[in-house]
Amino acid sequence: MSTPKALNGLNGLNGLNAEAVRGSVAVVRRLTPADLSRPTPCADWTLADLLAHMTVQHRGFAAAARGDGQDLAHWAQRPLAKDPVADYADAADDVLAAFASVDRPDRPFALPEFKAAQTFPALHAIGFHFIDYVVHGWDVARTLDLPYAPDPALLEAALPIAHAVPSGDDYRLAPGSAFAPPLQAGDGGSLLDRILTTLGRSPSWSPACPS
Repeated sequence: MSTPKALNGLNGLNGLNAEAVRGSVAVVRRLTPADLSRPTPCADWTLADLLAHMTVQHRGFAAAARGDGQDLAHWAQRPLAKDPVADYADAADDVLAAFASVDRPDRPFALPEFKAAQTFPALHAIGFHFIDYVVHGWDVARTLDLPYAPDPALLEAALPIAHAVPSGDDYRLAPGSAFAPPLQAGDGGSLLDRILTTLGRSPSWSPACPS
């Protein structure tokens, strides 16, 4: 996956990513322990599963930004903390601080969950993280039946990255994949709807009708 030329600026992409991550923190803060068993737009994942995934991905990307991403321990799924909301917020702060310390767009990030024997330039790796949290913010909001309305400029930047995510790879069909094969977009869909359908989400998904 490549990062579109419009985002070929590390500071600009970091700012957009921080906005998406902080938006996800705001919606995660709305959940209660009783919500953790709810189904989510991520097939076969409860909200507890999704939150655990989101938390550990922050930790893994933070390690990658600091040059230690090849250690699989940073990416290992773990049980939710006693206070999962506070733990998520802490992980979000950690990754944003780590990304802010990246000094050049070509700094290599080891992302073994993507490809074990390959590194990715920082600009592309942060782009991966950005699109994840634009979509995962929506996932949590829909699970809790809350509104989700990122700034249009953020969505305009996210759409070409969503289109750049490979759609023919088997990983989209693998159990536990964050994204599913693309869905047919309806006529006149919003920017957010187009991002969601590109990454296999139905904009009409709801907890009451999860199929």
